[in-house]
Order: sequence, then structure tokens, then C-alpha cells
Amino acid sequence: MSSGPLYLAIVVSSDLQVVSEAKVDFDADFAAKYGIKKGVLTNEDEGEVFAPVAMWLEAVDLVLARLKANKCPVERIRGISGSCQQHGSVFWNAEAEAALGRLDGGGDLLAQLSGTLAYKYGPNWQDHSTQAECDLFDAHLGSAEKLAEVTGSAAHHIMRMRRKRPEVYSKTARISLVSSFLASLFLGAIAPIDIGDVTGMNLWDILSQRWSEPLLELTAGGKEGIPDLLKKLGDVRQDGGGSIGPISSYFVQKYGFSKDCQIVPFTGDNPATILALPLRPHDAIVSLGTSTTFLMVTPTYKPDPSYHFMNHPANPGHFMFMLCYKNGGLAREKVRDALPGTASSGSDLWENFNKHVLQTPALDVDSASTGDRAKLGLYFPLPEIVPNIKAGTWRYTCKADGGDLRAEEGAWDAAKDPRIIVESQALSMRLRSQNLVAAPRPGVPPQPRRIYLVGGGSLNPAIARVIGDVLGAVDGVYKLDVGGNACALGGAYKAVWALERRDPAESFDELISRRWTEEGAIERVDDGYREGVFERYGDVLPAFGEMERRILEVAHN
Repeated sequence: MSSGPLYLAIVVSSDLQVVSEAKVDFDADFAAKYGIKKGVLTNEDEGEVFAPVAMWLEAVDLVLARLKANKCPVERIRGISGSCQQHGSVFWNAEAEAALGRLDGGGDLLAQLSGTLAYKYGPNWQDHSTQAECDLFDAHLGSAEKLAEVTGSAAHHIMRMRRKRPEVYSKTARISLVSSFLASLFLGAIAPIDIGDVTGMNLWDILSQRWSEPLLELTAGGKEGIPDLLKKLGDVRQDGGGSIGPISSYFVQKYGFSKDCQIVPFTGDNPATILALPLRPHDAIVSLGTSTTFLMVTPTYKPDPSYHFMNHPANPGHFMFMLCYKNGGLAREKVRDALPGTASSGSDLWENFNKHVLQTPALDVDSASTGDRAKLGLYFPLPEIVPNIKAGTWRYTCKADGGDLRAEEGAWDAAKDPRIIVESQALSMRLRSQNLVAAPRPGVPPQPRRIYLVGGGSLNPAIARVIGDVLGAVDGVYKLDVGGNACALGGAYKAVWALERRDPAESFDELISRRWTEEGAIERVDDGYREGVFERYGDVLPAFGEMERRILEVAHN
């Protein structure tokens, strides 16, 4: 099961074939009741972004009712795992554990659990209200670089509840991530936080694999508050496999699940995405959803404040390298909608956008010999994580070789923006991953071997073309066809591995690679590396980094 702007329940067999699916779209199903947009509520004055936990409770019952209506044989389901949006949290009160344990299948989750919340909202990953707290995290360990070395990430917007809403913090008995919250519902008890998802909290010391005492002290407001905070956080499940317990009797009574169905640790949506296929060395996944993410698996821990390192959710000793951008699909949509003619383009709103992407040459340079200047830009309708810059749009030009970088005073022809925004998103990924990729075979420059595209944007051929132009991928760019939700499929595969591994030492990749076949799962959508074009983007990469540095310098002064 997966949650984001929607709940998607996906059922697979032991041979990884999809058996059944059901979906709840938060906007379509709950916007009228909860006033949400894109699955969340916003407080623009303070930069808060959050979701009603009651909506999540209702959505679980609704998606399971739809799964039953789709004739899914739920009584045959042996195990459940899942993935949820990272960085969100749920605050339980002291009544929660008992209420979860006595859930009655004759009622519903909302009626029985609405009184168990210390706070009725779950802060969302898009929240950008806590820069002051982020600065404290950096300062507490000495620098953003030191914080990244310990936790795998620079500071993000997580530590606010105790300071702004102390009454909520004092009423909180347990804190769940969204993944462990959803697992708790199915387990009928507060579930432990997963080893992959915990590394998105800026509290976990990755090298020592335990909570960081200095960061706990900062979050708790002093050493004396650490025991209480540890009690709220609970245990971390170090093994991503196995069972954490049988399914709650609520789901047996209400929907007909087997009482022998086991609950497997749920993880974050980004760790689950890398489980949607057995990634090989030099492969990467680019998720083109509301946010944009770049994912690779590596046994080497090379942290940096500009990206994330997380524990692999299933394979101990391996890490997930991740770049995550708030301004992904939403930013591309804004550029699309600003184009003349988009409103009259019929049912396919992307047709006009794609036409301009493909008609515009790389970097809008027709010929370097004629003095054409490369166009570079940043398009951030939301404050960005990477780099940490406020909302805004910036346009620069430079020579085709990357020299003579200049800020542009006004906007250029809107028809240029579609190509430039997709290039800028891909250039940012290339800038930050260039030291983690290698030459996949002799005679080609360092780049991913393959790039797999997932998410809604993976269906767009123009975006696939630019991704291949900028990032390369010597063996091609592929669309991973999992119904647009790789993280849900990764969660399902995680359940298969967890319950059918031969022993705890059998890795996720070992089991899944024996059962997973490329045929029908992936489709080649672009050639990827083009000699000359890839190098042209490499020429302007330093200028792109310098553009970011200049904007950051102004923003933080």
C-alpha cells in the first residue's frame, strides 16, 4: 500500500504479478469535506503544509472497500507492507495504543481513532516553516556538512512542534512517521519506525545505527528531555524484512483478511521506489511526480549537505542516494499553463509544452559559432530544498563553453521556458550526482548505465528526451510501467521478500531478481547518451553551479 496525494492498494502474487488494485484520490474523494488541494492544506503566512489525519483514516477504509469491490481475494493475502510520503509525522496521545488494540470491525477507523490524536494534522514534507529550527540543527553539530555526515542529510523542516505547540508535544505519547502510522493501523498497535525511513528525520546517526544523542538533546530542549523524547519515538526496526505481527482483527472482521496475514515494516516512498526493480550498478531512477527525485543505490557512504543518504530499506550495509526537489511536476505545470495556446490545446494540456521542448535546441543554442548564449534558469514556485532557496524565478545566460555568466533582467520568450525548466531540473541532478557515477563501459564519460523513469512525468516523451540529453544513460532511458506508482509496487515487493526469503541473510535483490522480468515491466523511451550533446551540457555545468551560488549568496544576505 502507498500513500501520497492518494492511497493506492496494490496486490501481487509470489511471482510479482499484479493481482488487484484500488485507489483513493484525496482531492477527488475528500476535497469537498476537508478543503485540501493536492492532498494538503497550507498556511501561506507561516509556510506550513499539513494534512488532516482524519482524512488518512477515512481513506484506509475507502481503499479497502474498493479493493473488495474489485473482487480482490483479500482472504489469500499473506502479508502487507507499504510506503508513505517521507518526512510527515503523526502525533498520538496516551489513548492510542489501547484504542488500536480494541478496534471493532463493526465500526470504522475514523470514529474509533479520531480521539487518539494529540494533533489533528500531520505536517507534510512540503512544509517550509521551520528554517530557524534547521539553522539550529546545523549550528548544534558545527555545520551543515557535519550534520550531513552524521544523519545523511542537511537540516530539513522537522523540529517545530515542541517550540510552537508545547501543549501538543506534552500530550503526545508516541510520534509516528506516516509510514509507521499506516503500519500501526494494520497492526493494531503502534508500529516501530522503519530503518530506511528513520534516516529522513535528521535524528538518526547512520554510521553508528542509533539515535544521535546530541540531536535528541537539541530536539528535546535539553538532556533532561531525552528520555521522554525516546519514549515518544519508540524503537527502530533494524530488519526491513520479517513480520512485526499479525494483522489487526479489525481488518479480519470488516474485510475478510486472514488472521494469519502478517504486517511487514512500512517504509518511505523514496526508499520503496528503489525496491520497484532490482537496480544494478550505475543504474538510476528518476521519479517525476509532484516532486522530482533522483535515486541510486550504493555501498559507499559519501554524505553531502546538497543531497540525502539513507539506509537501504531492505539490504543492510547499503545506502540510498537521493536528491529530492519540491519543485518538480508543479513547477513544470506552471510553465505549461503560462504558455500561449495551452488553454485551447484540447484534452492534452502537455501537447503545447512538449512541442516547445522539442523545437528548442539544447540550451537554446542553435550554433555556438554564431555567438548564441546558453540559457539557464531556476523555476521555484515553492521554496526549494536543493538548493535551499526561496520561491522565485531566475534567468541567466552564459557562453556555450560556460564562460561569461550573466543574470538576465527580464523574462525571455515564454516558448523557451519549457525546454529550460526541464533542462534545469536535470542539470541540478547531474551537478550533484557527478561524483557518484562512473563510466559504465570504456570509451564513454561517467554517467548512469540506465535511467528508469517513474511517476506521472515518465509518460511524457519530451521530458524523457531532455533527461537523456542531460544525464546520459548509455544503455537508454526506460519507463518503468507500474501504473504510475513505483513506490506502491516496491512496498508490495518488500512484503514478498520479507515473508518468502529463505533466511534473514537473503537480500532483497537476490530474491526479487530471480522473479522479476523486464518484459512488460519496462519500455525504452529514449536512447539516452548522445555523443556531443551530453558533453555540451557538461560544458555549462560549472556555470549552472555558479548561478545557484550567486542566487544563494543574495538570498542569504
